[in-house]
Amino acid sequence: MKRTIFVLVGMLIVASMLLTACGGAAETPVVTEPPATQPPATEAPTEEKPAVEPVTITIWHQWSGDYLVAITDVFTEYMFNHPGVTIDLSKPDDVTAALAVAIPAGEGPDIIAWANDQIGTNALNGNIVALNDYGVDMAFLESTYEPAGVAGVVWQDLIWGLPESQEAITLVYNKAVATEADFPSDPLNFQDLFDKAKAFYKAKGIPLFCNQGFPGGDAYHVAPLYFGFGVPSYVDDQGMVYLNTPEALAAGQWLVDIKPYLAQEMSHELCKTAVIEGKAAAWWTGPWAIADLENAGVDYGFVAMGRPFVGIKTVMLTKNAVDRGHAEIALDVMKWYTSYEMQKYVTLANKTITANTQALNDPEVQALATIAGFGKNANLGIPMANTPFANAQWGPVGDATGAIWNGSQTPEEALAAAQTAIETAIAGMK
Repeated sequence: MKRTIFVLVGMLIVASMLLTACGGAAETPVVTEPPATQPPATEAPTEEKPAVEPVTITIWHQWSGDYLVAITDVFTEYMFNHPGVTIDLSKPDDVTAALAVAIPAGEGPDIIAWANDQIGTNALNGNIVALNDYGVDMAFLESTYEPAGVAGVVWQDLIWGLPESQEAITLVYNKAVATEADFPSDPLNFQDLFDKAKAFYKAKGIPLFCNQGFPGGDAYHVAPLYFGFGVPSYVDDQGMVYLNTPEALAAGQWLVDIKPYLAQEMSHELCKTAVIEGKAAAWWTGPWAIADLENAGVDYGFVAMGRPFVGIKTVMLTKNAVDRGHAEIALDVMKWYTSYEMQKYVTLANKTITANTQALNDPEVQALATIAGFGKNANLGIPMANTPFANAQWGPVGDATGAIWNGSQTPEEALAAAQTAIETAIAGMK
């Protein structure tokens, strides 16, 4: 950042009758006194700053622990550069319940920081507004954010938020067991992955990789396979299902073919243990697994493979912000927070994978191996579905994959059954 973000000297904990009723607590940051030597002002990401008549912008969020420290710094910086604007950060215990009461009463937040899979439901409920009418277009999104982040905030051809960070799985390999050359250089070449896995198993007697989703019951971890074969998503925002398709069937057959060269039982714990003990070369997993590998002293590397599901954290503009006349300033806050400079700061502090393309590609950020490794595969990924129809996908996809793996059904039978199950569930939602 262009100046050192100074430390908050106080926090006012304000009791809110509404949030108390909803089980939430408000945490209000206070603008600090400026330092003795005035630091250089940080430029806002918009060409013109909005008027700064006294206003409070309330953000309901899901940030906690040490992650909140750097994020609070960013909003403190905004307040320093925009006298008259106060940003109130609040973390309700149950956001869904709180919004249901607060938004209709006009007492909700101006901005909601939440996962992108909440977009469809909140748009239908009238809690959030599309950003298209406020100067945000696809050209801005595509020039500022990562592809999965862009796709993750678009629902029914409208833009419902700005992406903040992203999370996805990739192949993490033990360098004492394998090298990068043991894996495909093309992350979408599953034939090459099959050939290399077969050769590795025959040469060393251990699996090239471990994926807890392959034995079934886990539509998330098996997503890189289905999406990598060309399935656009399990279900889209129009309720179209894509499991009984040539692409999904090809993925299912690949699963049948590769099974002899993998461990027959796989889970999070089994995969972790196998890679740590050198009984498998790689673990198809996410950032949450890195601490275990480091604690075990594993020297690890990353290989992008397939198209993973990408969880997107977003900031969304609420109907209450529009009703209060806060939309312009609230959107400016959203752009500030998701801008290159601010996301670089947060990324370096929190080791999260930013959705801002310039920040993700910054040399200082790319020097962090975990961010570079997971960010590369996230770039290829499919965002977590933001449609309410997505609730119908998890069980059927997991069950179908399990049936294919254990041989109780052919890929054709298993995926046709999953297609029917999801379509039936969606019909009940319409």
